[in-house]
Amino acid sequence: MKITPIPLLSGRSDNYGYLIHDPRTGEAAVVDPVEPEKVLAVVKTENAKVVGILTTHHHGDHAGGNAEFVQKVPNIKVWGGDDRIEAITTKVTDNKPFKIGSLEVTPLYTICHTTGSVSYYVVDPETNEKAVFTGDTLFIGGCGRFFEGTADQMHNSLINILGRLPPDTKVYCGHEYTKSNLKFAQSVDPSSSAIQSKLAWAEKTEITVPSTIAGEFTFNPFMRVGEEVMRKATGKEDEVEVMAKLRELKNNFKG
Repeated sequence: MKITPIPLLSGRSDNYGYLIHDPRTGEAAVVDPVEPEKVLAVVKTENAKVVGILTTHHHGDHAGGNAEFVQKVPNIKVWGGDDRIEAITTKVTDNKPFKIGSLEVTPLYTICHTTGSVSYYVVDPETNEKAVFTGDTLFIGGCGRFFEGTADQMHNSLINILGRLPPDTKVYCGHEYTKSNLKFAQSVDPSSSAIQSKLAWAEKTEITVPSTIAGEFTFNPFMRVGEEVMRKATGKEDEVEVMAKLRELKNNFKG
């Protein structure tokens, strides 16, 4: 499969949309195409046939382009996990896969940022390439705010759901927040060589997606809540309490 990151809303919220293209069948899906014209320009360049939209959650900077996109590309599906999603046609079922061309897509309910947040785990059965599109749940080096959920739900989404995907799964998140996330990570674990090297790389890199699940466990504090260094940084022992305190610290971080 071919995955093309598409920077959207640049300078405002620095979103990513994505084109997921199965070159064997020509079929494709787009993820969170909030600026349809920009996304469709990439679709045209790749000569892809879009059959649907994968929507990660209902917020306007992710789902706000759906209706316009469907006007321009009629009769496609709009998948999502929340009835609040603009132009939704098909509400996905947790862990129930479907196909885009020959690619297998498994929706994973990764709730907390919103109560209907979905990550999409995509596998190419011929090449065994694996990718997950996490919206605002898992970022490179960070996670989303707990707008509609709890620390327990984010812990479950990050550790028990996304964290159990194969380590080589590529992570494609919803925003380019990597540098600020890693600066926060460094503030809670200043001796980490993994964080230092990833931040040095990110400082020189315009598009930092993808990372991998394995990589996140080395430099993302929200994936490392079971480690002693994070217990010390937060003053908490329980993993969920560590998660909650890390989010509080990140919310107030000025670095």
